[in-house]
Amino acid sequence: MSSTWVERAPTVDGQGVTPTRKAGWFSKPLHWTDWLFTALLVAAAGYATEQYKAFMDYYEIGILWSVVPVAAYMAYRWSSLKVLMVAVAAMALLSIASYGGELAAAERKFFLKYLLSSQSAILWMGVLFVIATASYWIGLLGKSPTASFVGTATTWGAVAMGFAGLFVRWYESYLIGPDVGHIPVSNLYEVFVLFSLITGLYYLYYEQVYKTRQLGAFVLLVVVAAVGFLAWYGVERQAYAIQPLVPALQSWWMKIHVPANFIGYGTFSLAAMVAFAYLLKVHAQASSIKALAPTAALGVLMFLEPLVFRSGGLPIYWAAYFGVGCVVVGGILLARKRIAEALPSLEVLDDVMYKSIAVGFAFFTVATILGALWAAEAWGAYWQWDPKETWALVVWLNYAAWLHMRLVKGLRGVVASYWALVGLLVTGFAFLGVNMFLSGLHSYGEL
Repeated sequence: MSSTWVERAPTVDGQGVTPTRKAGWFSKPLHWTDWLFTALLVAAAGYATEQYKAFMDYYEIGILWSVVPVAAYMAYRWSSLKVLMVAVAAMALLSIASYGGELAAAERKFFLKYLLSSQSAILWMGVLFVIATASYWIGLLGKSPTASFVGTATTWGAVAMGFAGLFVRWYESYLIGPDVGHIPVSNLYEVFVLFSLITGLYYLYYEQVYKTRQLGAFVLLVVVAAVGFLAWYGVERQAYAIQPLVPALQSWWMKIHVPANFIGYGTFSLAAMVAFAYLLKVHAQASSIKALAPTAALGVLMFLEPLVFRSGGLPIYWAAYFGVGCVVVGGILLARKRIAEALPSLEVLDDVMYKSIAVGFAFFTVATILGALWAAEAWGAYWQWDPKETWALVVWLNYAAWLHMRLVKGLRGVVASYWALVGLLVTGFAFLGVNMFLSGLHSYGEL
């Protein structure tokens, strides 16, 4: 059955449209570029199978070939992915060819050292995400389409550089040694890169579907927060260095469990930032006294922050990190009226929030099931109430309840938005807090 996107009339403020879709897998006729791209995917999978079969077992070969129809269908539904995938593949292959099988080339060759070694590409990813965030905010506050376009362009650039960096890092791990080589999703540094890329890519998808760039200013704040963590973690803990896998991670399960998990984390975070925008738009016309309350609360937190962090013995980095966050949120609250005027309609914001959580919940459910199967293979039990497992369950129950209330009770608006924001705190603790404050079977991910 064919289907097509049907757009409702533009909202009252003219910002964004809410798309709907008829049922069906194929919404448009197959174009010759779809067939060509699928042929390229098949050729690439065949080449990789032949070239690297010594490093893959039957399960990994199966995963590789299963990616082909999935990637082909995704690119059919969202044609921008064709350009992205080709660009990432071209950069990764060019980088691999420049290495010439010698890891030390990354320090000798200008192209690798300053552009497309894994570390250089990931650094460029971070820089471009920061530029994109600033551009989106200039476009939002200044009502400048040009600045917003720059934000979109640099976000695409950041995503392309980041994915290329991960693929090159994968290759670099095998240059260190065949027994060291592994997919780069094995530690906090690598998964923070993955989180940034998935969140940015999903935002770009919704930006095209809803035809609005105004949400980039909000969504990319959480990405820049991740980039800030990467900057500290990479330097302070030398986390950018590629290390051999611990025994528990030496499994093909990691290749499917971790990406599925972080699609969930990324879309949950996107939904929370959209919820923040929703609440800002709803309360934009609040009286100055009411608006003063959250701003005053942020001021008190910033005043008490040095004492709290000093008594807790936490690094100065985290005090600065938290302080900058308070300044950013306070500035957004003070400029709420101007920002709210430029934001899409509440209908669009609510729709993006719902669809993001629905996608994230589906992938997080799959990831949790895969994690249980992996645990049974690695530790002999599907579930052991490890802190990471327990908090994953808390995250799953939180969003299961949110979706249940949405679909059964018609949950909408302010309550749903506050709940989505709380969900970000729960998800953040499951993602990072467990690694900081708790220990258990997943202790290989400790900070």
